[in-house]
Amino acid sequence: MDEIPEPRRARLRVTVGAVVVLVLVALGCAVLVAALGDHGSTSDVVRSTPSATPGASTGGAIFVHILGAVERPGLYSLSEGDRAIDAVAAAGGFLETADQRQLNLARFVVDGEQIVVPIVGEIPDAAPGSPGAASGGKVNINTADEAALDTLPQVGPAMAARIIAYRTANGRFTAIEDLMNVTGVGAKTFEGMRDLVTV
Repeated sequence: MDEIPEPRRARLRVTVGAVVVLVLVALGCAVLVAALGDHGSTSDVVRSTPSATPGASTGGAIFVHILGAVERPGLYSLSEGDRAIDAVAAAGGFLETADQRQLNLARFVVDGEQIVVPIVGEIPDAAPGSPGAASGGKVNINTADEAALDTLPQVGPAMAARIIAYRTANGRFTAIEDLMNVTGVGAKTFEGMRDLVTV
């Protein structure tokens, strides 16, 4: 076997060395990109994990304004079928001072809604767009939480829970008369709340 001449051997060593250097540089770049990932990128709208709700639609985007005792109050883009807990998660979660008991985290949120998370001991105002608030002071039976429904005549915690359960199982009320489909809401009970509710 013929021996490779010295100048050719030197060129071969340089070529192999250059290839090794290029491979090492490429690997270094890949490691750097992987390490940096999305760190340092920011977004005004933080998306929470999708709601694992059987039968919930995951259609178009909706916007929810969340204020109060959360890490990052603001306007967030969620999806139809998301719940109040998704809005709180999008805003970075509760502050330590948040009174979580005043919110029904399992309820569905609606487009244009405003959620105010009170601090412990605070009595939240019924701001427009907050759960249950509507024009004219009526309770919106599609967005009201248990506490708001409990303000209606002849509606206690058990009845409020049944209204929410019906709404969760069957979707939004299309007319206030649909309340009579809820177990325990008869014609007499409905007449007592007819002028106090809206959809």
